[in-house]
Amino acid sequence: MAKKKRAKRGKPKRAVKAVRRKAARSRSRRAAKAGRRVRPAHPVAKGRKRLKKAKKAKRVQKAKKLKKVVDPRVAQAMRQYEEAMRQFNKQSYRRAKAVFEKVVVGYSRELAERARVHLAMCEQRLQRAEPLRLRTADDHYHYAVSQINLGNYDQARTHLEKARKLAPKGDHIFYALASVAALLDEPEEALQHLDLAIKLRPENRYHARHDSDFSYLQDDPRFQELLYPNRLATPGARELYT
Repeated sequence: MAKKKRAKRGKPKRAVKAVRRKAARSRSRRAAKAGRRVRPAHPVAKGRKRLKKAKKAKRVQKAKKLKKVVDPRVAQAMRQYEEAMRQFNKQSYRRAKAVFEKVVVGYSRELAERARVHLAMCEQRLQRAEPLRLRTADDHYHYAVSQINLGNYDQARTHLEKARKLAPKGDHIFYALASVAALLDEPEEALQHLDLAIKLRPENRYHARHDSDFSYLQDDPRFQELLYPNRLATPGARELYT
């Protein structure tokens, strides 16, 4: 019978390690003779490198999976947000505001919250960049009325004075000046402006009767005389208000 050939076996692990140690010792001797130092590769360092590569590969795979799973509506909101931020950084606040408004009503809640903050910043900077251009008497009057509603009476009076110079016979301007003076607790000036407003347009007398801005003057006989001249003309009527 023919003898079976035995498969060649490699050297055992112990022998391989012994050979490597021997080669490393010989390298270190040669390096010492030559006056230089050789740092042998440490097995722990190799293991760390392999671990880093494995972690990096896992991160890449995870990122690829997340990229595939992203909702197209969220992706669109992200693109819009990036475009708005580019315009914001360029100081094109009007364009950035238009895009941020789209992000606010978009699908991503997180991006919507960020967009609201930048939208408020755009509005503030646009107000600073665009000062008011009030040219006509009506422009100053309407702006003054808005300031009265906000409680800025001094600023309202300033613009009403400008409107009065541009339109000296504007009864509505004198009426507004009377309202501001009454709200600032200045009865003399309020009655003076109200008298002029009524002379220019008698219908202002009826408006003043129901206007809460003049509530402070209700007990003043001069105010009652302006609003109710016929009532105070009767005998003994003046004595009720004196």
